[in-house]
Amino acid sequence: MNYNYIGKSGLRVTPICLGTMTFGSTTSKKEAFEIMDKAYDRGINFYDTAEVYPVPPKADTAGITEQIVGEWLKTKPRDSIILATKVVGAASGWFVPPIRHGLTAIDSFHIKTAVEGSLKRLDVDYIDLYQMHWPDTVVPVEESLKAFDALVKEGKVRYIGTSNDTAYGLTKANEISKYKDLARFESIQNNFSLLNPRFHDELANVCKRENISLLPYSPIAGGVLSGKYNSGLYPEGCRFTAYAKHQNPRVQAQSKRFVNDKTIEATKRYMSLAKDYGVSPVTLAVAYSKHFDFVASTIIGARKLSQLEESFAALDFKIDDELMNKIKEIQSDILYPMG
Repeated sequence: MNYNYIGKSGLRVTPICLGTMTFGSTTSKKEAFEIMDKAYDRGINFYDTAEVYPVPPKADTAGITEQIVGEWLKTKPRDSIILATKVVGAASGWFVPPIRHGLTAIDSFHIKTAVEGSLKRLDVDYIDLYQMHWPDTVVPVEESLKAFDALVKEGKVRYIGTSNDTAYGLTKANEISKYKDLARFESIQNNFSLLNPRFHDELANVCKRENISLLPYSPIAGGVLSGKYNSGLYPEGCRFTAYAKHQNPRVQAQSKRFVNDKTIEATKRYMSLAKDYGVSPVTLAVAYSKHFDFVASTIIGARKLSQLEESFAALDFKIDDELMNKIKEIQSDILYPMG
């Protein structure tokens, strides 16, 4: 197994990270343990969770995923695991986090409250990578960074990262960390896939120049790249099926963002391309998301144990120049030219 460093940190992680956001909702604790055991046995050392998990986020279930991960951690040597979790952000344009009565912020009070809760639920003394789940557009990032820096100095957190951020947000935070001598964001966890290669814009440039690592999530675009939406129907029990039926129009819009004529057409061509290379479309998608030099580890998810193998196959599948050119052609024809 190869390992990559996250940013300039001392964290060495496997090219694939196991995401846990369904643990405690669509994935039972028993199956979650089986999934984590299989990942660990395959050599995966990086596990990502969040205080708001499982999804769909609900006030009465938030934190259950961390509890499940914490129980499982007791079965493994703690220092063999790189553990990441997140503090929720403030209310975004389409989502009010069901944490602390929806009054969350990335300020010193909420960061301290959140990390103490996560440490307790995970039943650990420290978190390897503590991330801001999404930016706060009101609280100055300098205040947030000072609060994160205090956690590093206390030894409760080893390193910090951001998520769902912009090139402007990442650059501003990075410069403040430099000039105020504060712990900096070593990673950024953003959506990045064959269907959403936007990270190739200025964010990739920032990461490469400043040695900040991308930890891409949703490499199969919420399941779209598996082909399960290509029949024209919304399969029962799937994320975007639930989003499409949601009463909130902003949540419905998230479904249309990922499942539309362009993404379905692109997926058809990716599936054909994967077949030509003798791999599943999931393997192709995960291999793409981990291919780039600014990526440290790709976060995969699995609701069921049987879903892991296609993702793990990406550890041994490499994308050569010929295949990458074919991928770029699909992106240019249907989505937009990138990279």
